[in-house]
Amino acid sequence: MSLVGKLVIEFEINASPQKFYEFFKNQIYEIPKVSPNNIQSIEVVGGDWNSHGHGSIRIWNYTTDGKAEVFKEQVEYDDEKLATTLTGLEGNVFKYYKTMKGAFQFVPKGPENSLAVLILEFEKLNDDSPYPYKYLDLMIKILKDVASHVK
Repeated sequence: MSLVGKLVIEFEINASPQKFYEFFKNQIYEIPKVSPNNIQSIEVVGGDWNSHGHGSIRIWNYTTDGKAEVFKEQVEYDDEKLATTLTGLEGNVFKYYKTMKGAFQFVPKGPENSLAVLILEFEKLNDDSPYPYKYLDLMIKILKDVASHVK
């Protein structure tokens, strides 16, 4: 059984891809207000908010499956593809995974519609490690909350 995997989900959202991407790039500090049931805090510990965060290191405090967890990441932005990539550095996910990388990409589907593509790439520590569906579900919940906010 392969320890390396990739989960991908796509769904349509009723807002322009630029609005979503700009939120993730320039307003991510608002995420605890936008998705308070999922994200309790986000803090920059390397880099800053003002340079739009490219390459910055952030710590997220979040809840999944009713449990508080922490994720330390390095963020990258691709303005051309309207994509945000979050590379895991430390946190609860590493109890089961050697690597974890999440991505949000927003694809135009019309003037006020987008296709949201959520990607979770991972390497499990061993065959007993679960697939990270709960983290993909968390990404979906966050995106739905952001969708309500950016309209």
